Amino acid sequence: MSEEVVNPRRRRLLAVTSGLGIVGAAFAASPFVMSMLPSARAKAAGAPVEVDISKIEPGQLLTVEWRGNPVWILKRTPEMLKSLSEVINELADPESSVIEQQPSYAQNATRSIKPEFLVLVGICTHLGCSPAQRLQAGDVSGLGDDWPGGFFCPCHGSKFDLAGRVYKNVPAPTNLKVPPYTFLSDTRIIIGADATGAA
Repeated sequence: MSEEVVNPRRRRLLAVTSGLGIVGAAFAASPFVMSMLPSARAKAAGAPVEVDISKIEPGQLLTVEWRGNPVWILKRTPEMLKSLSEVINELADPESSVIEQQPSYAQNATRSIKPEFLVLVGICTHLGCSPAQRLQAGDVSGLGDDWPGGFFCPCHGSKFDLAGRVYKNVPAPTNLKVPPYTFLSDTRIIIGADATGAA
C-alpha cells in the first residue's frame, strides 16, 4: 500500500476513535455533573410558599415552613396594634433601620403590608434559636404584669414586640426578619416572593 492511501485511512480511524472517546467521556462524566445540580427537594426548599390565612382568628398565630425556617403569620388584634406605639421607648430599633431585616414595604410602624397581619421569620437574630410566642399581655405570659405581648427567646433572654422589634439591653442585635411576601387575595399570601420579584 502506498503512503497516500494509508494516511487518509489512519486519519479517518483517528477521527472516529477520538469522537467515540469524547462521547464516552461525556457519558461517564454526566452522572457526576448531575450529582452537583440541586435536587428537586432542595429546589422546593427555597420555593415560595402559598398560605391560606382565611381561618386565622384575631390574636392567633400560624406557623409555616419556608427555606427550612419557621415563618410566623400573626393576625393582630386592635389591642396588639395599639401596644406597638406604647413600647417605642423600650426598643433598640423602633424605626427598623437595618434595611436587610425587612423589605421596604415593611419598613413602617407595623412592619407589614396590612397592619393586622404580621409575617416574620421565627429565628432569633442572636444565635438562631426560635423564640417562644408570648402573645398575651400581662402576667399570663410568665414575663410579668408589664409585659405588653410579643416574643421571648428563652435561650439568652432576648425580647421582641408584636412587630418583631428587639428590646434594648438584650443579646439579639437586630429585629426579627420579615421575609419577602405578598397578598394574592384577602385570604391568601405567598411567602418567599413579592411584587418586586424579590425572593
